[in-house]
Amino acid sequence: MTKILPLWLSALIKEILAITFNLFKIMIPIIIIVKIIQELGGIKYIGMVLEPIMELVGLPASMGLVWATTMISNIYAGMIIFINTNQDNLSVAQVTILASMMLLAHALPIEVRIAQKAGVRVLFTLVLRIGGALLLGFILHQIYTTGDYLSQTNQPLWKPPQVTDDSLLTWAINQVKMLFQVFIIIAVLVAFLRLLKFSGIERLFAFLLKPFLKILGLTEKTTSITIVGITLGLTYGGGLLINEANKGELSKMDVFGSISLLAIGHSLIEDTLLLMLLGAHLSGILYARILFSIILIALIIHSVKRLNQTSFERFFVYPKKPQDL
Repeated sequence: MTKILPLWLSALIKEILAITFNLFKIMIPIIIIVKIIQELGGIKYIGMVLEPIMELVGLPASMGLVWATTMISNIYAGMIIFINTNQDNLSVAQVTILASMMLLAHALPIEVRIAQKAGVRVLFTLVLRIGGALLLGFILHQIYTTGDYLSQTNQPLWKPPQVTDDSLLTWAINQVKMLFQVFIIIAVLVAFLRLLKFSGIERLFAFLLKPFLKILGLTEKTTSITIVGITLGLTYGGGLLINEANKGELSKMDVFGSISLLAIGHSLIEDTLLLMLLGAHLSGILYARILFSIILIALIIHSVKRLNQTSFERFFVYPKKPQDL
């Protein structure tokens, strides 16, 4: 035991460092690029482009800026824009539609790059997340409008604190804190998953999730990654997935299916609770999102499996290994 423990800890530390190193290589440059885009006012122009699209999902044009901010930056930034935008006449249904779209398409520069490093093509991920968000928003708009559901005026439950110090130094310090938090969470996750494997509990999870994974067309090898991604988020699940893909332990179809599922169905706990604070209803941001994700991803995976390898690699995944991208 005294010999095994140091070897186990050494392997654990190496895996943690490998995962966080790969993630930070993706996140740090993109965080800087996004900040530059924000400082140059680029998000406002993207919001202007989205304004006419908002009408398709029953939202006022001003919500285009909220969604643009969310897609380029993150959900919290989108929430701040939402609170500071005139939303007095918005119904609960409209806020639920907007929140559902924010959940499917947010932090795209970082999360799409993570998907790319795992081996999934950028264009497919963008179409899946943005197109999926618009499709879910349109479906919810039709349902809520037809049944006159959630038509009461929305009342946000929480207002984000106003940012009083927007200096570059404060921004940099906050980013370092966020990266440190990512490192700690990855370390805990990797240790926890290793303990699950050692104890055999992972096999129990695999057994319980087998029917769900079978519907989606995924294998049992994706169990731990699916659990992490769905509960915590694409950053953590994607980080583990990149590591597994680098090892060659997952097939390209498993990587593609896992990333596709996590792209639109991740962080069901934290992000859902966060957007409930804006007044969004669980019918859209949780129940409809889960059902939509399962149906859409099952259709995509089972359809893609009918393609030959050449077409699969041409449109959906990269032929190279993740570390070569």
